[in-house]
Amino acid sequence: MRNVISPQMQFGQIDIPNIDIDVTSRDDIPVILLGLQHIYINEPLRKAVFKILEEVIPFKMKDKATSATSVALDKGRPGMEQWNILVLGCLRLGLNTDYDRIQELANQHRTLRMMLGHGFLDTEKDYRLQTLKDNLKLFTPDIMDRINREVIRAGYELLDLDIDAMIRGRCDSFVLKTDVHFPTDINLLYDAIRVLIRDCAHWSKDYLLPGWRQNQYNLRQFKKLYRKIQKLRHSSSKDETKKQAQAEKIRDAHHDYIKLAHTYLARVTESYALLKNTHKIPETLLLELKVFSQHADRQIDQIKRRVIEGEKIPHNEKVFSLFQPHTEWISKGKAGVPVELGLRVCIMEDTHGFLLHHRVMQNETDDKIAIAMVKATQEKFPSFNGCSFDKGFHSPENQRELKVLLDQTVLPKKGRLNSKEKEHEYADEFVQAKKKHSAVESAINALEIHGLDKCPDHGIEGFERYTAMAVLSRNIQILGSIVRKQEREKLDPQKLAA
Repeated sequence: MRNVISPQMQFGQIDIPNIDIDVTSRDDIPVILLGLQHIYINEPLRKAVFKILEEVIPFKMKDKATSATSVALDKGRPGMEQWNILVLGCLRLGLNTDYDRIQELANQHRTLRMMLGHGFLDTEKDYRLQTLKDNLKLFTPDIMDRINREVIRAGYELLDLDIDAMIRGRCDSFVLKTDVHFPTDINLLYDAIRVLIRDCAHWSKDYLLPGWRQNQYNLRQFKKLYRKIQKLRHSSSKDETKKQAQAEKIRDAHHDYIKLAHTYLARVTESYALLKNTHKIPETLLLELKVFSQHADRQIDQIKRRVIEGEKIPHNEKVFSLFQPHTEWISKGKAGVPVELGLRVCIMEDTHGFLLHHRVMQNETDDKIAIAMVKATQEKFPSFNGCSFDKGFHSPENQRELKVLLDQTVLPKKGRLNSKEKEHEYADEFVQAKKKHSAVESAINALEIHGLDKCPDHGIEGFERYTAMAVLSRNIQILGSIVRKQEREKLDPQKLAA
């Protein structure tokens, strides 16, 4: 069985329960470390979490002479311990930082290195950037979700609460942005052609493909036409002749742009056929060429239809990022925020601040997931029997089913109320619960501060993993806050004030 953390202590190493963490500090790092330390100190909790962590198989640590790209499970030094992956993963999200800062902290932060199991004499043990990137991506949403349940149970135990008694929550959604630029049909076409030229130039080095010797020049020529279109504006003149002349100039610029794109795309098609049929390159290695050729074809078609033929492109045909294709165009009607690019994330928060459940919403709206959120939360915590929502979750079906699932449902109805509905929504219990619902905005703000403002990880799998890690990190931080509060109460007030 794999050790989640090495059981053999080294000379100069301090056991994790004996690490002195400053409870008077107001920084984020000590709070997260206190939460992690509590997981380690609490034996039943540690056993439960470590049993889950055993399912993770870390990548090997690379020697300094080893290439950063040659990662293998059977080469290099022993891999990172799962405990260290958990600690550094929580810090990455809890601090809302990047891998470079996590590397610096892991190599230089004294208290953190103690939490990672390194002593003051263990100076040779350092973390390489690529090792961190490889290993911190190993946790799946399922693994983090199961650890999350154990953390919440430990939090209730710290608060001297019975988790099997009544649990009530608040449900709301927000937009987690993807790391994309603002999409237009011309810059999406530029992205596609740029990738195709780059890839063909790469293949040409080994297989001498015709037509790619001047790849950098070709890209510059294409970019000139792209910049030319960017600078053009529709005329606001009252003179119809001037307006028509400017519109014609814009159409001509777009025509030249897609004509050159067609030229490069035809060359890519020839190169693809050569690589596949003549050089026998497997299709899996040529997948990027195929996918981005399809992207380029679609964008050429949409530019032609929109600019030259004057057609309005339906929303369901549009793509908002070639590199993050799961990105959605979301307009929630917020003041000053006309549109957000990303995915909705729905959270279920209990009255003590713990995040009981979350869901990444793909092509879903709030009213479609209200029942699913409640049922999933009840599967994890059977005592969950009350929840509040905002009007976005309302539908007649939701009103009926939630009354069956929950003892208390606070779901305001959209539109005008009849006399019976007014009596229900104006009742003191409903009004008080509705007022408390706004506290979920605090949980959303805390998540956005601690990582869930923009997702830097790629692909829908990376998006879901990043979200799950943020939720786990936040719950561990709440656990650490409870520990810190209890430890502060034991301190001399004068020392705490100082």
